[in-house]
Amino acid sequence: MTKLGTVKDLEELRLKLLSRKDPNRRVIAVCAVPGCGAYGSEKVPPALREELKKRGLEGKVEVIATGCQGFCEKGPIMVIRPENILYISVKPEDVPEIIEETIVHNRVVERLLYKDPSTGQHAVHESDIPFYNYQTRNIFGNNGLIDPNSIEDYIGIGGYAALAKALTTMTPDQVVDEIKRSGLRGRGGAGFSTGQKWEFARKAKSPDGVKYVIVNGDEGDPGAYMDRSLLEGNPHSVIEGLMIGAFAIGACEGWLYVRTEYPLAIKRLYIALAQAEEYGLLGDNIFGTGFSFRIKIFRGAGAFVCGEETALLASLESRVGEPRGKPPFPAQSGLWGKPTNINNVKTWANIAPIINRGADWFNGIGTKTSKGTMIFSLVGKVNNSGLVEVPMGITLRKMVFDIGGGVPRGKKFKAVQMGGPSGGCVPDSLLDLPIDYDQLTAAGAMMGSGGMIVMDETTCMVDIAKYFLNFLRDESCGKCTPCRVGITQMHAILTDITEGRGKEGDIEMLTELADVTKNASLCLLGGTSANPVLTTLRYFKDEYLAHIRDKKCPAHVCKPLVKYSIDAGKCTGCGACARACPQQAISGEKKKPHVLDPEKCIRCGACHDTCKFGAVVLQ
Repeated sequence: MTKLGTVKDLEELRLKLLSRKDPNRRVIAVCAVPGCGAYGSEKVPPALREELKKRGLEGKVEVIATGCQGFCEKGPIMVIRPENILYISVKPEDVPEIIEETIVHNRVVERLLYKDPSTGQHAVHESDIPFYNYQTRNIFGNNGLIDPNSIEDYIGIGGYAALAKALTTMTPDQVVDEIKRSGLRGRGGAGFSTGQKWEFARKAKSPDGVKYVIVNGDEGDPGAYMDRSLLEGNPHSVIEGLMIGAFAIGACEGWLYVRTEYPLAIKRLYIALAQAEEYGLLGDNIFGTGFSFRIKIFRGAGAFVCGEETALLASLESRVGEPRGKPPFPAQSGLWGKPTNINNVKTWANIAPIINRGADWFNGIGTKTSKGTMIFSLVGKVNNSGLVEVPMGITLRKMVFDIGGGVPRGKKFKAVQMGGPSGGCVPDSLLDLPIDYDQLTAAGAMMGSGGMIVMDETTCMVDIAKYFLNFLRDESCGKCTPCRVGITQMHAILTDITEGRGKEGDIEMLTELADVTKNASLCLLGGTSANPVLTTLRYFKDEYLAHIRDKKCPAHVCKPLVKYSIDAGKCTGCGACARACPQQAISGEKKKPHVLDPEKCIRCGACHDTCKFGAVVLQ
């Protein structure tokens, strides 16, 4: 491995790597990260290589274990290029047929193709599948093209060209201005202008000239794994963005703060850093420009509050991960009192494309106030779940029904929870709401880091608010009273409501507590914690009233408010419900209507799930 002393060396290496690749050569890319790994994807690449070797095709077909390709619902995912044939739910035992049919005879294996649930048609190529067809994968798309453990693969697709451009053709002020003109806003939560944030850090004075840049990889939202997938699938994209930011701000050292629950991401970052150093892309006098930079990795302990930047800084300094008041802002006094810039993983991953393709390109995507694309974690009651990269301004309807394929089993869409545990619930009446920072905020939700949980008619919105407050209650650092006490009291009231102890005045008390917690908390964990309560009260107040006044849960979720009975007219006396009941609460003679004893019933729902005749009724 030769160190790249100049930009010319980098370009020559890139051309050399490209010359080795035949664009018509078959490449089999298999997702090999935890999502697909849960289905055994790690066994597929070895099986492919072994089968190719047996058939004398070794060296003629390339096998790549890639990062996440997004369509997690259908994993393990396999894409065969250059045709872009996509197979889903691939197992090692499918490999011989894939090699025989597709590689040798150029025929598709129909049973491994995606089948559209609405049309029943099979899709052969990625572009034929709505889940992919409606996306714009500017950042996430490279995950499926490269081996994340290979810096050569990253250089081959243009990696580190943006760093070279910034260091040799731009001044730090020009880089900051380019990011400002792009309109990029932070992808981690608040959506503050990235360029302005960099400008503050660049102008900040440091007595000894030391400044820091940090990647915030403390992703902790339930159901969200966008940052993890970028770090696992394309670690160099984040590292390159961090280096460009360091040059612009005037930092000499960077930190990758990644929660320790992401062992594969951490492993691949260590590999990527070592490779970059070996090539001379990290260290002293990079490209002979005089710019020197080093990066260290810090494993976060998994505290959700450390996603807040001042709590993250405290953790990095080996102190308790608690937020502090601002000002001073980290740009003025951050890590060890030095000017510090902190951005989310997705924010850093956007930097190199902006420098390469220009601010105008990025500014041309999205809405007036929200530019570029955003990676969302689309999960919950939706047919096609996974990671989705779309232009800002796309509607919720297109996300849920076109990309997500709609709600399973013919259920009715009810709401989508946006922005992580402290986000808000957006109802079906706002399905045509464009997704951008400001419109989501106006609706009571927020962009957050991109979590998107779809809910159907079987979801109780009061129970959902309680669920998220329970999470936030456990994750609150407890430093400030409004957050510590406010969340706990809101959760207690919601618990009473869902357990049949709700009373008049509870809604007013929830509203008052939410207002105090929102406006008086020290950091945004507490400041946004009221969103689940306020949005469910705003859009689903009738459910609260049903719980409080009628002692009923319309979604039949809250067990203390659910009653089971047997419709004698529909009961055939098969006895299935009686056999399933753990409390022996159901009795009756064979082939005669059965009876359920409400005193013995524990509302487990086993009888309802077992009955094939709809005789068990929920009230």
